[in-house]
Amino acid sequence: MLTYADIADKVAALIYTAIARHAGERGTPLIKAVLDPFNPAGSTDHVSFITSKTTLWHTRPDRCHINYVVCDSDWQAEFCRVVEGHPATICYVKNQAVGFEVPWRDGATPRRYLPDFIVRIDDGRGPDDPLNLVVEVKGEKDATTQIKAETMRTLWMPGVNNLKTFGRWEFIEFDDVFAIEENYAALITRFVNEREAAE
Repeated sequence: MLTYADIADKVAALIYTAIARHAGERGTPLIKAVLDPFNPAGSTDHVSFITSKTTLWHTRPDRCHINYVVCDSDWQAEFCRVVEGHPATICYVKNQAVGFEVPWRDGATPRRYLPDFIVRIDDGRGPDDPLNLVVEVKGEKDATTQIKAETMRTLWMPGVNNLKTFGRWEFIEFDDVFAIEENYAALITRFVNEREAAE
């Protein structure tokens, strides 16, 4: 019976995010983020940590002010290479010891989701109005991964964008290591085209 209840809770979460997404597509801003009153905006100014992981990416100082990315996989190292090489990338950071967490529910259990990267992109509006891209680099997907991604797309992103005080935000998952470069370039082109169409 516990298994059935857990499945029912996950299905309910997916239904709820589908309803929220539909309302957002109709232009109804139903969702606003509730910020931590003591720390509403984070910073990477004081990132410092020790790691025992050996897969490290030495970053370009003009793209990331933290000198190393601690990679959980070779896929993340490939993502770093791609992001650093694209001219639309303003800067990026691995969400390691940064404190960027998104609340979500695993059935009835509250959890915290830590996305992999935050990337600032010039989508044609210039570096003073960047698009903030939250990135997940994931090879294997399951129901939990889907719920986290739907939470980002339908709750967190609209919520923070509706506040209109933290810039513009998007979320993307990269799930094919051999196509990260191609998919990242296509994503930037899509953002630029959407901006031009909106003007």
